[in-house]
Amino acid sequence: MTAVALAATACGRDEGGNEAREGDRVGSGRASGEITVWAMGTEGEKVSVLADDFMRENPDAKVIVTPVPWDGAHNKISTAIAGRRTPDVTMLGTTWVGEFARTGALDVVPPDLVEPGDFFPGAWETGVVDDTAYGVPWYVETRLLFVNKAVARRAGVTGAPADWAGLKQAVRDLQSRGGARWGVYLQPGQTGAWQTVMPFVWQNGGDIHDGEKFTLDSAEATEALAYYRSFYDEGLSSRDRLREGEPERKLLSGEVAAFVSGPWHIGLLDELGGEGEYEVWPMPGGEGEFTSFVGGSSMSVFADAANRDGAWKFVSYLMRPEVQVTWYRTVSDLPAVQAAWEDEALAGDPLLATFGDQLDRAKAPPAIPTWEQIAAGVDTELEKLAKGTASPADAARAMQQQATAIGTGG
Repeated sequence: MTAVALAATACGRDEGGNEAREGDRVGSGRASGEITVWAMGTEGEKVSVLADDFMRENPDAKVIVTPVPWDGAHNKISTAIAGRRTPDVTMLGTTWVGEFARTGALDVVPPDLVEPGDFFPGAWETGVVDDTAYGVPWYVETRLLFVNKAVARRAGVTGAPADWAGLKQAVRDLQSRGGARWGVYLQPGQTGAWQTVMPFVWQNGGDIHDGEKFTLDSAEATEALAYYRSFYDEGLSSRDRLREGEPERKLLSGEVAAFVSGPWHIGLLDELGGEGEYEVWPMPGGEGEFTSFVGGSSMSVFADAANRDGAWKFVSYLMRPEVQVTWYRTVSDLPAVQAAWEDEALAGDPLLATFGDQLDRAKAPPAIPTWEQIAAGVDTELEKLAKGTASPADAARAMQQQATAIGTGG
């Protein structure tokens, strides 16, 4: 893993002149006092299970969790920062860390809190902005190919393809010999489609940003976009977006032979009676070091935290391998801490083990404040590619121009 410096850097607040703390060490002993936490979605509803265990271990501490709906979370956090009424701890989507860190609102991860090498490399990098860590990965997800077993058997496809040529041939066979109407479904026109397509760029040795400038129109990126479009041009993937719930049903029926998605689809497919009817393939390799997308969520402490010491102790507690396993058993979120994957609950499940292997070669977009805006533009151009109304070169050029115009927010 690439070494990540945890050296503190000054990070002044935009308003009020209050400087953020500079990665001070956390005190010894147990946590005490009130610790306020915001968490989103199912995690916000269930994290009290871990909070209760933490309070039993730290009887002088009281963790107060506020569940926050995902659709209003970004605005709620932004408003709290502007009004300087933040909680102590917040859960953050991995692509939000750069945005909120640049405001000066997040505390620097204390150098004695966690070891970067304990986490999957791509996951750790999601919390690092300008070589300084502002978020600690809590849980992770990555993307694999979900494949209908019966279709693959009829097609004579007996294993995951290792490269682009192999993937293309496998998809052709799944369609022509396996009887599927579509060999693969690649989320055309869907928000977040970049999470499926950017891995092709990384597999080809390309990237989004090289540290100085955006590189979305590089030869490697353009070639990856051409590869993506070829699935539509060759009739291997539908150009039309499927409605919510359709991809799962069409995969299990065999109408769609494969799609790219994350670990949550294990539960969704099993609930539809599909347990044992599908398999997962790792994403194909290539010239690049990274072959899939890593997402998930981080935990961050605000610079204005009323109980900084207790906040970081709670975050540290969440990262213990045994607590990460408890969390997986509670909500099925995959652990960000690699040691947790040694537990039989994960290591003994072949589907999850494949996700764990992929996480070693997964990457996130750069932790820049403007990524959400840039990603929206990328999705728009990907839809044009899927519809056949833009060439790969034109799409790459448009992505590059939009990203450059938006900038990194630095």
